Amino acid sequence: MNLKIKCLRGKLAGKNMQGMIITNPINIRYLTGITAEGLLLLTRRENIFITDARYIEEVNSTLTIDDDVIVYNVSDISKEDYENFFTFCENIGFEENHITYAKYKEYKHKYIINNLEETEGMIEAQRVIKDEKEIEYIKKACQITDQCFEHLLQYIKIGKTEKEIAFEIERYFKTHGAEKEAFDTIVASGPNSSKPHAIPTDREIAYGDCITIDFGCMYEGYCSDMTRTIFIGEPKESVKKVYDLVLKNQLQTLKDLKEGANLKILSKMVDNDFKTHGYSLIHALGHGVGLEIHEKPFFSIYTDHFLKENMVVTNEPGIYIPNEFGVRIEDTVLITKSGCITLTNSEKNYSILEG
Repeated sequence: MNLKIKCLRGKLAGKNMQGMIITNPINIRYLTGITAEGLLLLTRRENIFITDARYIEEVNSTLTIDDDVIVYNVSDISKEDYENFFTFCENIGFEENHITYAKYKEYKHKYIINNLEETEGMIEAQRVIKDEKEIEYIKKACQITDQCFEHLLQYIKIGKTEKEIAFEIERYFKTHGAEKEAFDTIVASGPNSSKPHAIPTDREIAYGDCITIDFGCMYEGYCSDMTRTIFIGEPKESVKKVYDLVLKNQLQTLKDLKEGANLKILSKMVDNDFKTHGYSLIHALGHGVGLEIHEKPFFSIYTDHFLKENMVVTNEPGIYIPNEFGVRIEDTVLITKSGCITLTNSEKNYSILEG
């Protein structure tokens, strides 16, 4: 029995929906493990995946008996088949954030559906709590990321460019067990580090630089996310003060992360401490991590959201001085009932390279 689909069916029943059309490939992978193109139908009695001949073999090799999913070749489906999939179903859910209005009309007509109902991120909300296998995949991705950072401490030298470092991260991931990068790597040196989402450039690393590296990899579809700020030569006292403030708040937040913690309160605590010292928290303190690098829950100073056991989130305070430098320290963290487990464990005290 596919427990994820069973859970989703229960949620649909609670909303008086008799089925669902699932088009988001990330949600299809979450529910079935399938990565091939296609769409998933939860009908009244069956789970049906529709794809084309190019992917039939791949899909059948992915599914197990327990998945209880029937695979259809789209070329074998008649007009009458489409009309019968949702027979005796009054309300069918769909992913309103993933299809166009044109597709909405097409599905309504093709499947003869009385009411296509918005599911309001139902699957994304289910994905927030990770199961044992998902946690193991994320742990492995974090382990590879930690190992990559150790490699970088030997690789980074004066004269290397931001792009070269970013390419080396990508190469390391692909040659050490990861599928690929989880997102576009950020390597920002010197004044470029003041930009939270800087894009690697041809700027060469120089003595006195601080370098912010935000990177992560994907393992079996699941992501890691870590940021470290390192130094070429002894950092200035003004930089140390900012680094120490960011690290203090990052470590305090780690102590506060546990089941029941309010993300709004945690975010405000960090923002208030930053403002006391003349700075601001200009981006979210953290976010969920899983099949997507940014997913629910999202930390916000405006919205109450409470953590639950087996959520995986980031903890990433940062301070940025325009045109001078920036400091961000980030870990991927597993929430437990009484606290949290840090899944990325690279050194957070000053990493000073002599270049």
